[in-house]
Amino acid sequence: MRLRGLGCVAAGLMLVAAVACTGNDGRGAPYTDAAASDAAASTRSANRDPGGTYDRPPMSVAPTPTPADPVSIPGLIARDHQGSDLRLGSVLARTDAYTRYAITYEANGLTISGILNVPEGKGPFPALVLAHGYIDPAVYTTGRGLAREQDLLARNGYVVLHTDYRNHAGSDDDPDNDVNLRLGYTEDVIGAVLALRSADRPKIDGDRIGLLGRSMGGGVVYNTLVVAPGLVDAAVVFAPVSSRPAENIDHFQRRNGDPVAAEIDAKHGTPEENPEFWERVSPLNYVDRVTEPLLIHHGTADDTCPLAWSERTAAAFEAAGKDVELRTYAGEGHTFGARWPASMDTTMAFFDRHLR
Repeated sequence: MRLRGLGCVAAGLMLVAAVACTGNDGRGAPYTDAAASDAAASTRSANRDPGGTYDRPPMSVAPTPTPADPVSIPGLIARDHQGSDLRLGSVLARTDAYTRYAITYEANGLTISGILNVPEGKGPFPALVLAHGYIDPAVYTTGRGLAREQDLLARNGYVVLHTDYRNHAGSDDDPDNDVNLRLGYTEDVIGAVLALRSADRPKIDGDRIGLLGRSMGGGVVYNTLVVAPGLVDAAVVFAPVSSRPAENIDHFQRRNGDPVAAEIDAKHGTPEENPEFWERVSPLNYVDRVTEPLLIHHGTADDTCPLAWSERTAAAFEAAGKDVELRTYAGEGHTFGARWPASMDTTMAFFDRHLR
């Protein structure tokens, strides 16, 4: 399935329910996918056992409640996503290759801030939405997190929109976002793509858009691919988190005594108490929906996000017959050092194949 501009083509071979797209209502280009039923979900889920491992045999996801829990992948699928009103603010920097702007856009009723790098030249240029990794919102500043990528990609002829996400920098607040597993970040990324599509700016080619996410942002990219198939042309992730949120909560929050973990358990139940909830928030259970090629970069020495997480995700995509490639980098840690230029050469060649 591919969405371009305001049109859509249904990919009915993989979904029992019809895929519907709505037109521009003057607020931007909404994205609606009515296929929120379990027929759209892969049943290759994996159950968390009491010993703390995540490698048990697959089990089926139980039928999705009607209406779907808004804190779930089916809930995000069912939502009428809105993204519009891309506004360029002050010029933050001018280089010989691009101009960097402070920007805002609207995403599902929230104003989200970010930065936009616009290449010099006539255009229109293909665009990339960048989803950054975890940085404490208390110290986060606009556009922080993927500075190397922002610069290099703009110098190579891509419009780059780096979203700040809700609760960051100048974005609106969403007080429930953390306890709701930060699924709002997925809405912010979908909204960024839709805002680019509806911007009607001569240098932005709204028909050629890709995603790039790092660490936590890699998980946001996974969610976006399963929630909104056909929205973009291709996606790249670097050192991504696990595609099973329960594993991320254990790895980054529960074991470190983060009080938010207790709030999450109180609201949604632990994986042992409410396994169905945790199955429905994992994009790994919905990879059958994905239509875009995915490139994953991961270092073998990453002690923040284990390589095994990406190996398992890539295997699930492959089992579903999806276009996925996992590139590993011997000795590279979470942030990439000596091999970063090579990884970006691969990334730009990938985007050039699918966006140019």
